[in-house]
Amino acid sequence: MQLNTGWQSIRLDYDEPNNIRLKNKPQSPHFTEGVSGREIWSWAMYDFANSGYTTVVITAIFNAYFVSVIANNEDWGTFAWTASLAVSYLLIMLSAPALGAYADAYAVKKPLLLITTVGCVVFTALLCLAGPGDLWLAVTLIILTNFFFGSGENLIAAFLPELAKNESIGKVSGWGWGLGYLGGLFTLGCCLAYVTWAQAQGHETSQYVPVTMIITAVIFAIASLPTFLFLEERAQPQPHRHGRRIVHESFSRLTDTLRHVRDYRDLMRFLVCLVFYQAGIQTVIALAAIYAQQAMGFNTQETLLLILLVNITAALGAFAFGHIQDRLGHLLTIGLTLTGWIIMILLVWLAEERVMFWTAANLAGLCLGASQSAGRALVGLFSPVSRRAEFFGLWGLAVKLSSILGPLTYGWVSWISQGDHRLAMLITGSYFIIGLLILTRVNVIRGQQAAKHDPATV
Repeated sequence: MQLNTGWQSIRLDYDEPNNIRLKNKPQSPHFTEGVSGREIWSWAMYDFANSGYTTVVITAIFNAYFVSVIANNEDWGTFAWTASLAVSYLLIMLSAPALGAYADAYAVKKPLLLITTVGCVVFTALLCLAGPGDLWLAVTLIILTNFFFGSGENLIAAFLPELAKNESIGKVSGWGWGLGYLGGLFTLGCCLAYVTWAQAQGHETSQYVPVTMIITAVIFAIASLPTFLFLEERAQPQPHRHGRRIVHESFSRLTDTLRHVRDYRDLMRFLVCLVFYQAGIQTVIALAAIYAQQAMGFNTQETLLLILLVNITAALGAFAFGHIQDRLGHLLTIGLTLTGWIIMILLVWLAEERVMFWTAANLAGLCLGASQSAGRALVGLFSPVSRRAEFFGLWGLAVKLSSILGPLTYGWVSWISQGDHRLAMLITGSYFIIGLLILTRVNVIRGQQAAKHDPATV
């Protein structure tokens, strides 16, 4: 029998009927002291839960539905979609650093995570109300759902350095990303099963797509329950000045961090690198289904099958690179995946037949899982103990800035070129090259040494 005391796991061994011997359960070499396998699983289950949202709403179903049905295939439809996402990312950029600083000061990552989860689930379900011509309703709900999703993404990532040892942080991050892609696969599979049934019944797109939003919201809510049941808030409240307004104190902490930015120059350099290469990644995530339908002529069912397969290869990429990146090196891992992204963009641009496009899509999946996992792990290595949530807020800020930059570039190019999606993809793909060049200036050892310097809290 096993008891979880909160500090360590105890195993009760029975030698004789009335003789009980206590033994400490061996500590995993990958986890920090007191962290159990169940807690790692409960943390990773949040990636499983929220990936359904990005897969179904942002990548596979609602984005294409927004352009083709809600915007009626107008030339400005793709730009309207990317602009809606840009507004939500701008809101996250404005709030994430202060939210992270507040979470560090008061040790409230988990309560804040609950609030963002409920917000994303509720507004995702309400997307079922958006039908043909309901442009402003759809725009408003997308902004709200994506804001809550992105805020929660930053908070769950801030738990990672508390759970994994430095030498295993890439491995554990890879487990989370890998399970996340399986979660996206599961949610998309459920939606595909429903869509196939609905089409067989003669239902129109405007009838079955709204139902997939409810399916996605329900799976998100249920799958995230282990996180709130078993994940512990290990951080302790930090000294702060009583009587000061929360927002004012949070920005004061952020200002204090920015004053020490020269001590974390490798972190900041990597965040700039991340802005550029994530601009390319976020473009692929947000526009994959739109590109498949508009440039390659895929129908809804073919698009869902494409995204399903990409999620499988993304999960394989996250698991595989998660196991080797701690030995291979985070920078080399990211560099290899960025090279893969550049090759993928060229294949997509050249693809006239579907075989080449499917090949490029699966290469994107492998690179997606690996680059996302390695990037999050590297930020964890560069973050001081007392400012992890705050620094992951900066990580979220960089990702969200890239989510504005990349998709907006794509949407703008496709608009002014009167729907030339190939040109739009090629131009936004240049962000991977810029990111790769900046990556060569990042020093991991120096960045880890800087993280040991923990500036005084306010």
